[in-house]
Amino acid sequence: MEDEEIIKAVLAGDVEQYAVIVDRYQEIVANLCYKMCGTRFDIEEVCQQVFVELYTALPRFQFKSKLSTFIYRITMNVISKMSIKSNRYVTSKDTDKEVNLEVASPALNVEQQIEQQQQYAQLRKALGRLKPEQRTALVLSYYEDFSYQDIADVMQCTMAKIESLIFRAKKNMNKLLSNDR
Repeated sequence: MEDEEIIKAVLAGDVEQYAVIVDRYQEIVANLCYKMCGTRFDIEEVCQQVFVELYTALPRFQFKSKLSTFIYRITMNVISKMSIKSNRYVTSKDTDKEVNLEVASPALNVEQQIEQQQQYAQLRKALGRLKPEQRTALVLSYYEDFSYQDIADVMQCTMAKIESLIFRAKKNMNKLLSNDR
């Protein structure tokens, strides 16, 4: 079933179809939450809130964009609200945790895997220090492979602003990574 058909079914009262939307998009939302929030607790909390808000927002969905864009927008809004409420995003304590060898490449030896994980932790720490708008634009561009137009749709701003945010984010990341060495 296409997203549009599922949404129409949910809006017509078949609330069990909402589980299909959750199943289809929960991994995408969880990945974005991880990239933006960092900790497992935050991911679960944000994901739950995203799908609660999505359910209440479905009647406002006008099918002018993809459902995924609508979900990303809601996800970013939830993350923003929760970060204001708790006054945090990714902190250095969130990123300096243990080295996770499960995601490392089997082609690398243990020493290389540890080094790779440490570099990843430095990137996460630097990413966590960016301004929220810069972090959002950068994550959507590099990690989620969104086009600038898609990012502008999610963030509800102009393409020029997205270009500027990504340019400044790259510049700030370079500065932050240079200072950590």
